Amino acid sequence: MNRPERVRIVEVGPRDGLQNEAQFVPTATKLELIDRLGACGLRTIEATAFVSPKWVPQMADAAEVMHGLNRRAGVGYPVLVPNLKGFEAALVAGAQEVAVFGAASEAFSQKNINCSVAESLDRFRPVVAAAQAANVKVRGYVSCALGCPYQGAVQPTAVAEVAEAMHDMGCYEVSLGDTIGVGTPGATRDMIEAVARRVPLDALAGHYHDTYGMAIANISAALEMGIAVFDASVAGLGGCPYAAGASGNVATEDVVYLLNGLGIATGVDLAALAETGDWISRQLGRETGSKAARALLAKR
Repeated sequence: MNRPERVRIVEVGPRDGLQNEAQFVPTATKLELIDRLGACGLRTIEATAFVSPKWVPQMADAAEVMHGLNRRAGVGYPVLVPNLKGFEAALVAGAQEVAVFGAASEAFSQKNINCSVAESLDRFRPVVAAAQAANVKVRGYVSCALGCPYQGAVQPTAVAEVAEAMHDMGCYEVSLGDTIGVGTPGATRDMIEAVARRVPLDALAGHYHDTYGMAIANISAALEMGIAVFDASVAGLGGCPYAAGASGNVATEDVVYLLNGLGIATGVDLAALAETGDWISRQLGRETGSKAARALLAKR
C-alpha cells in the first residue's frame, strides 16, 4: 500500500467552481472567498483564469482579483492561462504560478480548441518557456483522463503520452482530470498505472468530478496508488457542462472528511471549511453541494 501520510489539496473553487456561474459574481465576493479558504488552512488556491472574457465572462476581472488578493504567507495562488497572451497578462498582474490545460482526447481537443492534441501541446511550449524565464511555476491539466463526452473511452496510454509531454516540457505537476466524472476505481487505477510508468508519482495529481457519484471512490483508489495531491472545489462548486443537471467538482469538504477518516494530514480545518462553503453557497442562492458539510452544518 502506497497511501501517503499527507495530502495537498488544490482548491479550485474560485476558478473552476465559479467560471460556469451564469450571474457575474462580484470581485469582492471572489476575494473574500479566497481569503476565507486561506484561513481554513488551504495552501494552494486557484484564484482565477486569464482567458478571453468573450468565452468565460465570469473571469473578466482576473487582473482585479490578483491585485486585490490578501496574500497569506505560505499560500500559492495559481491562475489558469490558455496561451502566451494569457500568460503575459497574468505575469503583469503578479501571478507566481500558472496552469496550462490540454486533453487526452483528440475529439475533445478538436471540439474545444480546434486543434489536435499534438498541436495543443505545441502551443504550451512557448508559455512554459516564458514562465521558466520569469521564474514562474507551471502546472499542467490533462482533461478527459477517464472518458470523453464526444469519443467515449480514452485509452490510459493516451493520457500517459500527454502527461509525459507536459512533464517533459517543464510542468512541475500534472493533474489528471476526470472531466465528465465517468471514472470508476478500476479505471482510475489502470490510468494512474499507465501514467506512472512515464511520469513520477510525486509529480501527479488527481482531479475528479462527481457526475456519477464516484469521485470519493476514485480518490480512494488514487490514494492507494500513491497520489498525494488532489484538486477539489469548496461546496462542490462548478457543474459538469457536458451532463445537464449533473454535479461537477468533488466537494473539498468531502475530500477532507475522507482524509481525516484515514488519518491523512491536510492542514485544513473541516469545520471552518464547511462554514465557508455554506457562506459562498448562500451568496450564490443555493445550498452547499457537500454532503459532509450538510451533515456538519445540521449539528450547529
